[in-house]
Amino acid sequence: MNRTSRREAAPAAEEKVRDADRSQSTILAAARDEFAEFGLGGARMDRIAERAALNKRLIYYYFEDKEALFQAVLEQSYRDIRQAEQQLNLQELQPAEALRKLVEFTWDYYLQHPEFLTLLNSANLHKARHLQESKRARELNSPLIEMLARILERGRRDGKFRGGVDPMQLYISIAGLSYFYLSNNHTLSAIFGRDLLSVKARQERLSHMCDVILGYVLIG
Repeated sequence: MNRTSRREAAPAAEEKVRDADRSQSTILAAARDEFAEFGLGGARMDRIAERAALNKRLIYYYFEDKEALFQAVLEQSYRDIRQAEQQLNLQELQPAEALRKLVEFTWDYYLQHPEFLTLLNSANLHKARHLQESKRARELNSPLIEMLARILERGRRDGKFRGGVDPMQLYISIAGLSYFYLSNNHTLSAIFGRDLLSVKARQERLSHMCDVILGYVLIG
């Protein structure tokens, strides 16, 4: 191949890569909606192809089967939330403000992305075997815990946070306070006779969660 041919081939190869990336992104978005609506068991590859407006054979070209596609959707879902968290620049904030912002972000993200919660529900129904097989999912989540550990240590050195706080346990508490409330809002609203997703109830819940988390780590 001469130099001119190589120059002509390079843009074509780059465009092919972009097309492949677009196709996979389209498939993952369609699959996310399908799995969120029907769960892993009820999802159908035919419907995913229809949602994506792509040939089903193309889906199988990129993803071996429905199980592999579900794993990829979970990985992408974690990638999305972790990337959004990085935009918060928590390391640049004072420790207490960083924790408050993380609680607020988690609550807002779950409210704006209910499909994330339903995907996690489906993953748990299958004992998270897709995540256990995913090294990528662990790699995506580890930096969050490391960042939280650094925030806690800064707060401890400043004399504002108590020591001995496990960053993983703290994050599970932050996520759990939002996750349980939103995943069970229908039953909780029925039991207590209140609309727990009204504007007032959402504001009260967020204020309560911030008080709980900061009350746990702050000294005095």
